[in-house]
Amino acid sequence: MSGTVCSPTVWWRSGTVYQVYPRSFQDSNGDGIGDLRGITRRLDYIAWLGVDAVWISPIYPSPMADFGYDVADYCGIDPIFGTLDDFDELVAEAHRRRLKVILDFVPNHSSIAHPWFTEARASRNNARRDWYIWRDPAPDGGPPNNWLSNFGGPAWTLDEATGQYYYHAFLREQPDLNWRNPAVRAAMHDVLRFWLERGVDGFRVDVIWHLIKDEGFRDNPENPDFLPHQPEINRFAQVYSADRPEVFDVIAEMRRVLAPYGDRVLIGEIYLPMERLVAYYGPDLDCADLPFNFQLIQTPWRADAVADLVENYEAALPPGGWPNWVLGNHDQPRIAARIGLPQARIAAILLLTLRGTPTLYYGDEIGLDHVSIPPDRVQDPWERNEPGHGRDPERTPMQWDDGPYAGFSTVEPWLPLSADAVSRNVEEMRDAADSILTLYRRLLGLRREHASLSVGSYRTVPLGVDEVFAYERFEDGTTIRVILNFGEAAHRLPLPEGTGWTVLLSSRAGQAGTRLRGDLVLEPSEGVLLLLS
Repeated sequence: MSGTVCSPTVWWRSGTVYQVYPRSFQDSNGDGIGDLRGITRRLDYIAWLGVDAVWISPIYPSPMADFGYDVADYCGIDPIFGTLDDFDELVAEAHRRRLKVILDFVPNHSSIAHPWFTEARASRNNARRDWYIWRDPAPDGGPPNNWLSNFGGPAWTLDEATGQYYYHAFLREQPDLNWRNPAVRAAMHDVLRFWLERGVDGFRVDVIWHLIKDEGFRDNPENPDFLPHQPEINRFAQVYSADRPEVFDVIAEMRRVLAPYGDRVLIGEIYLPMERLVAYYGPDLDCADLPFNFQLIQTPWRADAVADLVENYEAALPPGGWPNWVLGNHDQPRIAARIGLPQARIAAILLLTLRGTPTLYYGDEIGLDHVSIPPDRVQDPWERNEPGHGRDPERTPMQWDDGPYAGFSTVEPWLPLSADAVSRNVEEMRDAADSILTLYRRLLGLRREHASLSVGSYRTVPLGVDEVFAYERFEDGTTIRVILNFGEAAHRLPLPEGTGWTVLLSSRAGQAGTRLRGDLVLEPSEGVLLLLS
């Protein structure tokens, strides 16, 4: 199947995004927590790696109930991370290296400590009361409906002073804003402009599908597929508490705020089935430029399942909609933890050769695996509320060298390092021909060298081998075939008669430059890129 190609006139279509979790990237002041000056210090590494943009998770002033996703001031920087001057320096230094900066925007909810909420809960008659979502108790005095928090327990908390419940899709310290109120929209649009004026190149919008709730606050229906081991939020289908049709008007308004600033990108965080995910491009491609596609995280790691996913996604995209792919982030177990280190190498090839914009998560390029968190080191509030669902293991510090605390800090970091930090770090891997870091860098270099990999069309290549997924990327007469072995057995694969191929890259070191005619022997867990010559 051939995919429609969008014009690569905007950077985010041909580029790659690198997510930085700021608490865990680089500590510059010896407090064990990463900060803005630390990110600036490591920009040369990010540029060397070969990505095009840095997405920075929240850095706003916050009580840190959910580590920055509870915002107390949308136009400031938390002292843990630095100052606005530090942020301005980071943006300037990133731009000097031709790196874009994407900021996390958290519009669904503020912190309970935000002045807006302080005013809203002062009385039922306060001018900001309707900036949040308040409801009277049910007849029995309990919550107004059956909506649940994504972090466990009811999504309603009673405010004793005013006798009403306020809604929070996440922690009780994160009250949801009322996006049906025009004053809220105007204030948040001003927030976007504040950061755009400081040079931000775009926004990743947190839980964008949650912004509008059912106007009648109807109960969510029971989920017939709910299983006891799943998070409690899955007990009900969130048909009334999220993904409401009016949300597209809200997102389109955000797009109009960005429009005067040129090629700025709007990325939406959306955990929804495929058919709902693609709706967030908007009816006229006027909503999210990139509705985040997390399907690779959720799909079984088998060649047939991944091949079907790619086909279905390509088919579901609206005309002109640009695809995107994600293997991991701050909320999901690391890719190496999910599928193992050998397969993590072919996952890197998959991510960086499929059609669309890829997002890399810091640390995946050095193969960071699951990091065990002792009970006395647990930080994540979700883990405390619902043990077994914590996100700390995917938020551990970046490992830079084999020195004390892996070069991340001069003191004990806020979360533990991996047990193999002495060998699994940038300094040890950057010049090693067979390292996963070298593999990522070569892949990123090939994307820049070959337009077929960044903006080219896509078609699957049936090979008749269950464990192997193959496809081609092509543009302007150049064809690159990608072949990925998801299995533990070697396969001899015939190449088309009368054609010659050159190995551009293999997940095994030392194969690049090899000329092939006839057959390709694909080793277990091997991925290759072949250039038609």
